[in-house]
Amino acid sequence: MVTSNNQIQEEEQKRSEIYTYEAPWQIYAMNWSFRKDHKYRLAITSLIEQFPNRVEIVQLDESNGEILSNPNLSFEHPYPPTKTSFIPDKECQKPDLLATSSDFLRLWRISDDSSRVELKSCLNSDKNSEFSGPITSFDWNEAEPRRIGTSSIDTTCTIWDIEREVVDTQLIAHDKEVYDIAWGGVGVFASVSADGSVRVFDLRDKEHSTIIYESSEPSTPLVRLSWNKQDPRYMATVIMGSSKIVVLDIRFPALPVVELQRHQASVNAIAWAPHSSSHICTAGDDSQALIWDISSVGQHVEGGLDPILAYTAGAEIEQLQWSSSQPDWVAIAFSNKLQILRV
Repeated sequence: MVTSNNQIQEEEQKRSEIYTYEAPWQIYAMNWSFRKDHKYRLAITSLIEQFPNRVEIVQLDESNGEILSNPNLSFEHPYPPTKTSFIPDKECQKPDLLATSSDFLRLWRISDDSSRVELKSCLNSDKNSEFSGPITSFDWNEAEPRRIGTSSIDTTCTIWDIEREVVDTQLIAHDKEVYDIAWGGVGVFASVSADGSVRVFDLRDKEHSTIIYESSEPSTPLVRLSWNKQDPRYMATVIMGSSKIVVLDIRFPALPVVELQRHQASVNAIAWAPHSSSHICTAGDDSQALIWDISSVGQHVEGGLDPILAYTAGAEIEQLQWSSSQPDWVAIAFSNKLQILRV
């Protein structure tokens, strides 16, 4: 069958650049699936001010351009999850797992036929208590998926071996609450805290950490951290209530290599491109999602760096994730809406 250029263009136009899903509640945490056999699949979680909250797994139906929720994969969750993430398993070699963090780190198993979700494990690092300090965030180690690192308001970071369901390492990481954690390789992770510092840890030497940045205003919390997977020299962090993103080069501690300053309100989320070492996406309370190219860092740019792409959402953007298995797509969450955008 011969198709004309016009037909191809029409097909391309039919395939939208933006798809929207409306949840029955405000969305807080959200993330993409890694698996090749579940394209355009995401998990979203509710932000409801009561004990029972919800998790939904949704997927774009490419035939009609709708994002649909699978009712079999919607389940109740204690407290609003602070983060959610699927197992980093592109090749589909491992069980189909989803992790969530709130009072504990929980692992959920999705059945092979996607007919149900079951709680696989509920991990509590404090064996002396049935309660634990709320978990603020976690990061799944892509190089070694049996490891998940969690950060907590009790000043600790905990590294879990999820296959054995045991604590591998727990360290007092900061002087105050730890707000985010990110892996930079198999045994190296970093964390940010209410004490205003970014610290890097190497599991081969658990007694020491390296402070690679401290916020200029004393004790101004750092709330988000993202490590560049394509070029682990770089990481980015966000200061609480600030509209700027601080990009760090771990070879030159203390001074940012660049500060990205085009947001008009607090930044809430950052994500490095999964396929390019020089691109980063940021989003915040100004309803903007911005993509930046930092390949010119080190050169003086008059007036500072401008984003190369900007998208305005319908409300403050709480959450942003860049798909590692489909790097042309980012997802944002604002109010009760999930949007996936082709970039």
